[in-house]
Amino acid sequence: MANPYLVAKTTDTNTDVCLLPKLANRHGLITGATGTGKTVSLQVLAEGFSRIGVPVFMADVKGDLTGLSQVGGGNQRVTDRVAMLKLTGFTNEQFPVTCWDVFGEQGHPLRATIAEMGPLLLSRILNLNDTQSGVLTATFKIADDKGLLLLDLKDLRAMLVHAGENAKEYQLAYGNISGASIGAIQRGILTLESQGGDKFFGEPALNLEDLIQTVDGKGVVNILAADKLLNNPRIYATFLLWLLSELFESLPEVGDPEQPKLVFFFDEAHLLFNEAPPELRSRIEQVVRLVRSKGVGVYFVTQNPLDIPDVVLGQLGNRIQHALRAYTPRDAEAVRTAASTFRPNPKINTEQAITELATGEALISFLDEKGRPNPVERCWVIPPSSRIGPVTPQERAALIKSSLVAGIYDTTADRESAYEKLTGRVTTRMESADKAAAPDAAASAAQTKEEPGFFSKIGGMIGDVMESKNSPHSRQTVGEAAMKSAARAVGSEVGRRVIRGVLGSIFGGKR
Repeated sequence: MANPYLVAKTTDTNTDVCLLPKLANRHGLITGATGTGKTVSLQVLAEGFSRIGVPVFMADVKGDLTGLSQVGGGNQRVTDRVAMLKLTGFTNEQFPVTCWDVFGEQGHPLRATIAEMGPLLLSRILNLNDTQSGVLTATFKIADDKGLLLLDLKDLRAMLVHAGENAKEYQLAYGNISGASIGAIQRGILTLESQGGDKFFGEPALNLEDLIQTVDGKGVVNILAADKLLNNPRIYATFLLWLLSELFESLPEVGDPEQPKLVFFFDEAHLLFNEAPPELRSRIEQVVRLVRSKGVGVYFVTQNPLDIPDVVLGQLGNRIQHALRAYTPRDAEAVRTAASTFRPNPKINTEQAITELATGEALISFLDEKGRPNPVERCWVIPPSSRIGPVTPQERAALIKSSLVAGIYDTTADRESAYEKLTGRVTTRMESADKAAAPDAAASAAQTKEEPGFFSKIGGMIGDVMESKNSPHSRQTVGEAAMKSAARAVGSEVGRRVIRGVLGSIFGGKR
């Protein structure tokens, strides 16, 4: 069993306040006003998890968290805090970091396919209404039934054009597909492309195992550069929700492990729930509740506890509350809400203390050995062992060059998919091969009807072979990464369903 690790010391008695790794997958919450110390608390938690071998994924909204990769030191505030808390065993150290960036500028490109994202989340990104979302869902279903792969935005564009041109043919089987709805979706895609969304959709798609790695016994800290991504909050929140849902679908059930398999930090968490329809909110709550059994801990980071719906707030067992300011009626309500969510401590007036906390000071309540919240304590968060602040451009370049996934995702792959098939942009060699293989394809299709899932099993076997060749400490070539992506979609290549992702299968159940 992993030992508890130190996070803070109480303000009055200098008593250790520790987080139990066995209960870290019961999720958590870090809240507080701007400038009160949330980022440093997040950094301290990430260090603790990495130190015991737990990988971490976090979005770096302000660009400060890459300092985790560098040895700390030379910071007078850290020195003063170490002396004040009498941290005799404190040492400066660094942690393994992998930099990611949807736009491929400040880290390795992080991509997903259109099919993996699914129509529900894509509708949210494109800000579609119910009618337009229905048309998009029908378009995905048509692509499924015709065995057309939707990998990138040009595939989706071509599929929408095809659906619109053949709307009368598809009307009875898939419902009305209006030209106005097609046009609205196409405009949304155009806007998304202008914001750089075309860089996110495509292959090689992210292999989730690349997020769950260790180096010399320390968990790798995966840092997503989110400063530019945050310019479109809807895309930022939807992308992180997609990533969390993919983890939920892909990881096996482990029950209550001795420590998490991965810890996922969701910064600016209020963006996840802003303008989300009730159905999506309920599904978010479902994923948060169930992903715990997959060994994944989810920690929301936001300014105000009112930003988190009650049904989700009730799932968050480990709490760090930095200072809040009660300048407005809503602020006062937030203070009362935050105070009421803690287990009372007769020595502390929780509501009053929240408004008095200094920078770096917090009210903390972690779960005890039996899964019960400890009484709230007023604490000083220990300083990080790594550097506080961002890396230099030169240090970032060195991190990218030396990371475990260097060279795997840096080159975009563009294999034959819906766009090529619908526009006829297929080589003569491919066309000849298709004609020659037609009888075999018909026989295979008949066999598939008799033996459901056969091709999917073959795809999984190929994928497993490719996985075995790529241990966490080996490098994949771009070709191998593309082959793994192809293997994952073998079923679709022969007319089987395009694999959706948990939000396509769980959320709503529509196709």
